[in-house]
Amino acid sequence: MKTIAFFNNKGGVGKTSLVYHLAWMFADRGIKTLAVDLDPQANLTSMFLNEERLEELWPDGEHPDTVYGAIRPILRGTGDIASPHIEKITDKLGLIPGDLGLSRFEDKLSDAWPRCQLGDESAFRTMTAFHRLVQHGADRGSELILIDVGPSLGAINRSALIASDQVCLPLAPDLFSLQGLKNIGPALNEWREVWKELLKKAPADVPMPKGAMQPVGYIVMQHGIRDSRPVKAYQRWLDKIPRTYRESVLAEDAASNVAVLDDPYMLALLKHYRSLMPMAMEANKPIFFLKSADGAIGSHQEAVANCYADFKKLAVKIATSAGIAFS
Repeated sequence: MKTIAFFNNKGGVGKTSLVYHLAWMFADRGIKTLAVDLDPQANLTSMFLNEERLEELWPDGEHPDTVYGAIRPILRGTGDIASPHIEKITDKLGLIPGDLGLSRFEDKLSDAWPRCQLGDESAFRTMTAFHRLVQHGADRGSELILIDVGPSLGAINRSALIASDQVCLPLAPDLFSLQGLKNIGPALNEWREVWKELLKKAPADVPMPKGAMQPVGYIVMQHGIRDSRPVKAYQRWLDKIPRTYRESVLAEDAASNVAVLDDPYMLALLKHYRSLMPMAMEANKPIFFLKSADGAIGSHQEAVANCYADFKKLAVKIATSAGIAFS
């Protein structure tokens, strides 16, 4: 089982849509996949499920079938995590639903981090709550777990990322994403090193994540296209990404710039299928599964086929880095 988090501390880059489509792609290729919504905004959950089901998951009062319901005993101080509910999307695809209430876990996690330095078992149970939720998914046969997190460097994301084997970084070709990379890299390196030291103080009977958080590359989203090439307005930012990624995320010396199209760390340049996204949301399916009955007619049919090819190519790269067979 491999756990991959998708993270950028700048919002609006298309991260959640990316996780949604990759989860469907992996499942379509026969890989048992679990999507975990650890973004307190719960946008991934709202992409997967219709309003009727969301109302059932988020009633007035308790929400036992969401990630918030699973961590609620820790939040209340009444016990450990509850066994998480996994929403069945298909035979090969499941979802641990998100919840806006998850934001209440931020303070608890912030308090637990320094207490782990003292070897406090309850602090370690709090810090590893997400990891142990993920393990429940693995115990039910999931081969690949994709985690969607919010756009921040806060305590919730720190705990979610510690639970991940690998991290993919979706970017937009703009100044904000470059600044985000400069923040993300040092944060990941610091969390990795601190967690390595904290593990020496961890209780032996609580399952602990390794906290590898291995960066496997970046994905450039929503780039403008003209004659199959990025438009000039974006090119200057694209040119800066490879060097910034190496210096800030990998802590490597980047003496010379590598062109983004030649960069082995660039996993994909994904188009923004603007007119198809609302259609896909209305049909409650990924873009690459749209049919003529959903309104994908004429030139849209070619765009649907192109979208499938783009995500399949990206999924192959991610599966290869994770050591998962992809056919």
